[in-house]
Amino acid sequence: MKVYEARIQYSVVRRGRHESLKKPAKIVEYMRGAFDDMPLNECFYVVCLNRKDRPICRTRLSVGTVNSTLVGIMEIFRAAVLASASGIVCVHQHPSGDPSPSSADVAITRRIRRAGEVMDIPLIDHVVIGTIEDDPKGKGYYSFAEARAM
Repeated sequence: MKVYEARIQYSVVRRGRHESLKKPAKIVEYMRGAFDDMPLNECFYVVCLNRKDRPICRTRLSVGTVNSTLVGIMEIFRAAVLASASGIVCVHQHPSGDPSPSSADVAITRRIRRAGEVMDIPLIDHVVIGTIEDDPKGKGYYSFAEARAM
């Protein structure tokens, strides 16, 4: 049996002062460029926040297919615990451009929210990023918090 050592490794993704990520538009702005290297695959990120809801790290947890990606609750909260996060934001993109959430998106968001309540690391939002052109509502993203769907 192998026993592993867990450690945190940081690499700078942005410099400067960051605003609170309580608002979906700020989350989308913060994630700009994160999906550029895999535009045809769904990718799932967790953004760990400090007590003022400012980002302290982001971690890509999953790279999926053109229309789905797998992510586990344990992986989400492992990143949050290792970063000593006070809250989290989950973000993934839909390569189709339509950010409307799937039934799987709704189900995992509810599971993350419930786990966050138990862990005392609240889920602040789950944002699905698409494109303005392909979004029926013309925003380019869907926010579970904004839609009060968490």
